[in-house]
Amino acid sequence: MANLEREVQLKFRVTPEERALIEQKMAQLGTSNMAAYLRKMAIDGLVINLELPELREMVSLLRRSSNNLNQLTRRVHETGRFYDADLDELRQSYDGLWDATQKILSSLAKLQ
Repeated sequence: MANLEREVQLKFRVTPEERALIEQKMAQLGTSNMAAYLRKMAIDGLVINLELPELREMVSLLRRSSNNLNQLTRRVHETGRFYDADLDELRQSYDGLWDATQKILSSLAKLQ
């Protein structure tokens, strides 16, 4: 495609630091044509969105598990007793955490 076919011009500003980073990445690829590099990155560049609902779920599960463990610890210190139901609840919380972790890892693996 010749330059004559490219009739639309795009302009944007960068800081000196951003320009240095762009030039560094260009050097790593062995190119000195900034227009070609920027055009290629704008069209084919990879943008990763790490807004994973699974991550929010995992944070919520971590909070609940942490609260449950703290309550259980206080009760054991106060009463000296530990109930099987408490242990089952903790196991379910941690099973949920592992499930959420697997979902997140699967989502991240798909980004490659």
